[in-house]
Amino acid sequence: MQQFDVVIIGAGAAGLFCAGVAGQRGLSVLVIDHAAKVAEKIRISGGGRCNFTNRDVSAANYLSENTHFARSALAGYTPQDFLELVGRHGIAWHEKHRGQLFCDRSADDIIQMLLAECGVGGVTRWQPCQVKAVRQTHTDGGPSFEIDTDRGPVTSHQLVVATGGLCIPKIGASDFGHRLAAQFGLTVTPLKPALVPLTFDAGSWGPWVGLAGISMEVDVATPVEQGKTGKRRQASDAHFLEDLLFTHRGLSGPAILQISSYWEPGQPLTINLAPHTDLAQQLKDAKQGSRKQLSTAWSQALPDGVPQRLAQTWLEQAHLQQPSIRADASLAEMKDRDLDWLGSSANSWQITPNGTEGYAKAEVTRGGVSTQALSSQTMGSKTVQGLYFIGEVVDVTGWLGGYNFQWAWASAMACARALGKMTP
Repeated sequence: MQQFDVVIIGAGAAGLFCAGVAGQRGLSVLVIDHAAKVAEKIRISGGGRCNFTNRDVSAANYLSENTHFARSALAGYTPQDFLELVGRHGIAWHEKHRGQLFCDRSADDIIQMLLAECGVGGVTRWQPCQVKAVRQTHTDGGPSFEIDTDRGPVTSHQLVVATGGLCIPKIGASDFGHRLAAQFGLTVTPLKPALVPLTFDAGSWGPWVGLAGISMEVDVATPVEQGKTGKRRQASDAHFLEDLLFTHRGLSGPAILQISSYWEPGQPLTINLAPHTDLAQQLKDAKQGSRKQLSTAWSQALPDGVPQRLAQTWLEQAHLQQPSIRADASLAEMKDRDLDWLGSSANSWQITPNGTEGYAKAEVTRGGVSTQALSSQTMGSKTVQGLYFIGEVVDVTGWLGGYNFQWAWASAMACARALGKMTP
C-alpha cells in the first residue's frame, strides 16, 4: 500500500493550491479527482477568464452559520498575496468594477499556474480516479486513513477534502465531501444553490416574458434573519445595487445572483427600478402646466437606458391594478395619489420568486461542512485527527465577484501550513 504525508481529494482551486503549497513544504502529496479534466470549474468561470479574486475582501463578504469563521484564513492569505503569485507566473490581469480581478487571456492561465506549483512541489496526481471508500485506522504511529481507489489503496495520516459543492453537475459536481463528513460524524448544514437565477410561476411571470434580455441597474433587497437577541431573532434586509436581467423564466444578472444567496423560499424581493430617483415626486414636479401624456412623462422619469417596452409594460400592468392610471391620460389631470402609487410601484416592486434555476445554473453551493466542527486556523476537524475540509465544501459562501476563489486560496493555505510530515 502506497503511503503519502497528505492525500487531497479534489483537484479544483482549493485542492490544487493546497497541494502545491504542501508539496513545496517538503510533504509527499497525492491529489485524487474523479473528473477527466482538471479544474474544469476554474476553466469556465468568469466567462472563461476566471474572476480569481477581489481587491477588497473581508468576512463581511461571506455567508455562514458562523459569520466570523472565515476571518482568520482570509487574514492569513490576502488577495495581494495571491496577486504576487500571479505576478511571479507572468499572468496578465485586469480589474473590472467593484474590485473584480480577471485574467487578460484565459482562465487556463490560473490552472497552469496551479499545476506548475504542484510540479515544483513534486505532487502526485491521479486523475481520473475514483475514491471507493475511506476508513480511519489506528496504529502505533497514531490514526491514519486508508483510501481505496481505482488505482489501488493508499494510506496517509492526513486527509484533505476539497471536493467542492453540488453546482454544475455536468462537470462532475457531487456530494461526496458532504457524505464523507457525515461518515466521520461532522455536521453538514443545509445545502442550496447560491449565486443563481430566480424563477417565477408561469402565470405571474407571463406579462414580463416579453422583457427578456433587458438589463438595468436596480437596488434589490430581501428579508434576512440575523443573530438571536434573547429569544428573538433580529430581522433586517440584504441589499445589493447591481444590474438586473429579465429572462424568459424570471430574473438574473449580478443583482439577482447576489440576493439569491440570502433569499429563502416564500420571501419576497423588493426591487427599486430607479434607485437614484423618487419617481412619484418627479412625476408630481413635472405635472404643473404639463401637456404631456402620462406615458411620455413616465418614460422621462425612469432612468436613462430603461427601454421603452419596459416603461410601456409597466403602465399596462399598473392600469390593471389601478384603472385610473392610463398611458394616454394627461399628466396634468392625474391625481397625486395615483402618481404616488405608480412611482412607488417601481421604486419598491414587491415580487416573490417560486424557486431558482437550481444547481445546474448556480455558481456555488450555500451550506456545507459546519464551521462549528472545524478549526478556523487550520480547517481541521475538531473531533477527527488529521481530517481537513477546504474550499466550497465548507459552510462558507462568498458574494459574486471573486470572493469564492479567494476563500479557496485562503482556506487551502491555512490548511497547507498546518499539515505535517508522517513520522516513521
